[in-house]
Amino acid sequence: MRLFFTLAVFLIISNSQGQNKQLLYNVNGLPQTLLLNPGANIDFDGHKGIPFFSGIHFAIGSSGVTAYDVFEDSPNINQRITNTMRRLTHKDYFTLHQQLEIFSLGWKWGRDKYISTGIYQEADAFSYFPKDPAILAREGNNDYIGVPFDFSHVSFTGEVLTVYHIGLNRKMDDRITVGARLKLYSGIFNVESVNNTGTFLTINTPDGPNYYRHFANDVDIRVNTSGFASLQDNNTTVQEATKDLIGRAFFGGNVGVGVDMGGTYKVRDNIVISGSVQDLGLMWQRDDVENYTYKGSYQTDGLEPLFPELGPDGKAIPYWDIFEDDIDRNLVDETLQESYVTWRPFKMNAAVEFIFGETFIPCDYRVETNRKHHSKLGVHLFGIKRPKDVKYALTTYYDRKFNSNFRMKVSYTLDDYSYTNVGLLLSTRFKSFNFYLAADNLIGYFNLAKSNYQSLQLGFQFILNK
Repeated sequence: MRLFFTLAVFLIISNSQGQNKQLLYNVNGLPQTLLLNPGANIDFDGHKGIPFFSGIHFAIGSSGVTAYDVFEDSPNINQRITNTMRRLTHKDYFTLHQQLEIFSLGWKWGRDKYISTGIYQEADAFSYFPKDPAILAREGNNDYIGVPFDFSHVSFTGEVLTVYHIGLNRKMDDRITVGARLKLYSGIFNVESVNNTGTFLTINTPDGPNYYRHFANDVDIRVNTSGFASLQDNNTTVQEATKDLIGRAFFGGNVGVGVDMGGTYKVRDNIVISGSVQDLGLMWQRDDVENYTYKGSYQTDGLEPLFPELGPDGKAIPYWDIFEDDIDRNLVDETLQESYVTWRPFKMNAAVEFIFGETFIPCDYRVETNRKHHSKLGVHLFGIKRPKDVKYALTTYYDRKFNSNFRMKVSYTLDDYSYTNVGLLLSTRFKSFNFYLAADNLIGYFNLAKSNYQSLQLGFQFILNK
């Protein structure tokens, strides 16, 4: 029962939602582009983030359902829930992503190198819709005789961690820039349930001892958790729990390591290709670990009381207790403390940009200048690894720099969430102080209840030039 309680709680929490940072990718003048591509072209000499405000990101999405589908103005909410569950498939999913940059710093080293470092906190949750188990729990098996319920539909991950990173960006020549970043992960919470197996099936048996026979075949469900068990101790005070959570953020709990790699290649003066891979890494979950497992096979024709049969002690036979004991022997529910390894959901980016609109500047033979352009058209492919597959998003965008203090980027994205995802990035600078604001799916803000996906990003930092 503890296993299914944990499953239910997590699915309720994660029934809202992915990481989608297309708007910041390939935007020169923003230090956050280095987090997405450590090999990005850099047009500044240094940056200093304002602690806790240099980068704030929140995204939530659902590939197959909106709040309006369930809570629209209609008297029969139970029927709407049933209709929604039947319409969704086990390939539909829910995601939630949050990131807070705690510390950010970068500086130019020599003529061709740039070093960046920082700390950020990240939370990421992902869940496929558990179609068959959800239908079985809500509707039962009466209308699904001969139809197997597949427990592999249960697949979700969730984590909260702190990331410490340092990166090196190097301009190899006028055309090629490469970069890499080392990351150390400090885990706060983790929960995952992947690679589950097993089916539940009911068939008609008119010639058998009962009308139906039920089969639980090769059931193997496992939920791994870290960081939760100690908080369930009723003797733990709020102060002790807070101290424990802070300690985990500073390598007091589970740890991991990862890398980012990226590069930029200028094919011609006005055509640029770039690509990056983020979070190629793993974590060792060894501290404060609990695992909930439920496995085995079993078949039954149900209870068959024999009246007025009595047991050896002269009392009625405890049919239900015998039935429960028989199930427990074949379908074993255990709580363990076994360490496990989790892989970070790595991200991939690839983009092509066409640069145009040359900006003319006053001629001055005393100052060495390069040609500048104010506009970019680009295509960006984003992918993120999830337990069963890779989720992709394709973005086209127009990036315009109006003057040295203001730029704007407009994007259109095709993904699993929506066909009307129009995004906008605004970036403004006053002397060395820079502020940016980016939002995806602007149309969704007119009616959030009908929106499948929303993302908001903003940040404050100082960008330094000699």
